[in-house]
Amino acid sequence: QVQLAESGGGLVQAGGSLRLSCADSGQSFSTYAVGWFRQAPGKERKFVAAISWSGGGTYYADYVKGRFTNSRDNAKTTVYLQMNSLDPEDTAVYSCAAQRLGSQAEMLSRGNYYQYWGQGTQVTVSS
Repeated sequence: QVQLAESGGGLVQAGGSLRLSCADSGQSFSTYAVGWFRQAPGKERKFVAAISWSGGGTYYADYVKGRFTNSRDNAKTTVYLQMNSLDPEDTAVYSCAAQRLGSQAEMLSRGNYYQYWGQGTQVTVSS
């Protein structure tokens, strides 16, 4: 059973940075693709970024390209989302999701592709 936990959210000023982490408490992530999604109050959940199970493919929504970087550590037990140049529009609850052997770019951006979800972490960017 995969159990995901996000951490690293918080309050930051516009232009600042945060690094989110997504860890699986039960086992290695080595065979799981991980996606990041966010949901602002009153808005639909949106795709942010994803990394394939091998780590060889990373994918980003257009509105975060060049600002956010998705990576996984060598032991593949944690996936990171480095967020730079944050804007108040980035304020949302960020959730990670996992899907075993996920690798297809066109699928990784879809929330319904993922089997496991974390509880989310709040990111608030002040102006």
